[in-house]
Amino acid sequence: MDKLLIRGGRQLHGEVLISGAKNAALPELCATLLSAEPVTLRNVPRLQDVSTMLKLIRNMGVQVEQGADGTVRVDAGQLSSPEAPYELVKTMRASVLALGPLLARFGEATVSLPGGCAIGSRPVDQHLKGLAAMGADIVVEHGYMIAKLPKGRTRLKGARITTDMVTVTGTENFLMAAALAEGETILENAAQEPEIPDLAEMLIRMGARIEGHGSSRIRIQGVEALHGCTHQVVADRIEAGTFLCAVAATGGDVVLKHGRADHLDAVIEKLREAGATVTAVEGGIRVQSQGRLKAQSFRTTEYPGFPTDMQAQFMALNAISHGPSKVTETIFENRFMHVNELVRLGANIQIDGKVAVVEGVERLSGATVMATDLRASASLVIAGLVAEGETVVDRIYHLDRGYDQMEAKLRGIGADIERIK
Repeated sequence: MDKLLIRGGRQLHGEVLISGAKNAALPELCATLLSAEPVTLRNVPRLQDVSTMLKLIRNMGVQVEQGADGTVRVDAGQLSSPEAPYELVKTMRASVLALGPLLARFGEATVSLPGGCAIGSRPVDQHLKGLAAMGADIVVEHGYMIAKLPKGRTRLKGARITTDMVTVTGTENFLMAAALAEGETILENAAQEPEIPDLAEMLIRMGARIEGHGSSRIRIQGVEALHGCTHQVVADRIEAGTFLCAVAATGGDVVLKHGRADHLDAVIEKLREAGATVTAVEGGIRVQSQGRLKAQSFRTTEYPGFPTDMQAQFMALNAISHGPSKVTETIFENRFMHVNELVRLGANIQIDGKVAVVEGVERLSGATVMATDLRASASLVIAGLVAEGETVVDRIYHLDRGYDQMEAKLRGIGADIERIK
């Protein structure tokens, strides 16, 4: 199993290229299933979750051509098996995104209940309720979601869907399903993350009729068929935010090429309050940091608030910043598993329910730590970059699920980091 060896204490300088967003690429690969014509996606990141999704759609009989430059061409014209088996989706919760497109285009779908990071409950009941409102008959048995259209129906029907909570993957599933439904669908309480407008723009290029994407109310007029298109995946705001925190923690001056400052307002505001200089520049974001920063309290919430996917990385920064801070996690109930590992490096953190109380220390010291989920991995890398001596991060297969060549990118801006086989 691969590990990362980090020798801390080096500032970061130069340029780093931000890859396409995992959380946009995965639903957009599922959206290719809506059309019988070829769809080309550009800027697709090289990640384990993307490889799993490509393997999944190939298993359905879909033709996939993958280029070295991040281009993926998908032809679902001969899709033969609208099923996502457990063996292929057990490590990836995004597999639930296959349900809406398969049901909308083929009138049936069998999708395994998803896996993924062990960071708490991610219920799929909102997906099932929404698709049922659109006329699907759905049962969950033997670990599978089995959905079919009633006898005599050939298309889903438009509906007004109001979810009990803001759900990103639910909004994406409904968007894709509604694109081919009969009549109008209105999504209330829709998620607003930048990956959702990006998916909507791709669907519009395929011939969908969508209004209001990027707001909490989205209106979709269903069409009978979608055609092929070419679409560029939006830059990964969480990867960009991770590098922002890394530079803020180590000190230095780095430009994040393709980074979108307008997608990271909440994170950038906290970094500026901490004492880092963050500016939007042509084609990216520049971050500059010198000396020890001031710790910042924050609370995770739905976009455009502070993202739960940035909580662990910012906590690592708080751990070596000046003063106390409180980090409140409101999205997932089990997302403080990185705390014990940060404490092994010398951090002073206490957990009280949904709140982590962090007292900044002047220095961390290297140790062997274990990644427990994707973003926890990134927080341990940041901590290792500032710790004295050597830090070994174990179980980095989590990191490979969501970061495209992270150690190579960090080496390119001055970090002393290597992968150990």
